[in-house]
Amino acid sequence: MDHPVCPLCLRPIPPDVPQSLHHLTPKLRGGKGGPTVLMHHICHKEVHAALTEAELARSHNTPEALRAHPRLARFAAWVAKRPPGFLSRVPGRRGRG
Repeated sequence: MDHPVCPLCLRPIPPDVPQSLHHLTPKLRGGKGGPTVLMHHICHKEVHAALTEAELARSHNTPEALRAHPRLARFAAWVAKRPPGFLSRVPGRRGRG
């Protein structure tokens, strides 16, 4: 059975692992009803730890732009070596790029 693929880490997302929908443009920045992508919960948390709502709306509103962000690229390379259900606390907050 084919599982959806996380657009950040490019790992499969089995139905039994923590997952969440990410609005490519934040709802508070005009993205309500806009496109969403399914992500691993840990990947979604990292996106919001690395970028502000304004940054997401302005320049990181595609999966390609998210993967190109330096912090998110490092995270994606690191988490890609873990199993799909891997959970960890997200270190640090915004601005560490």
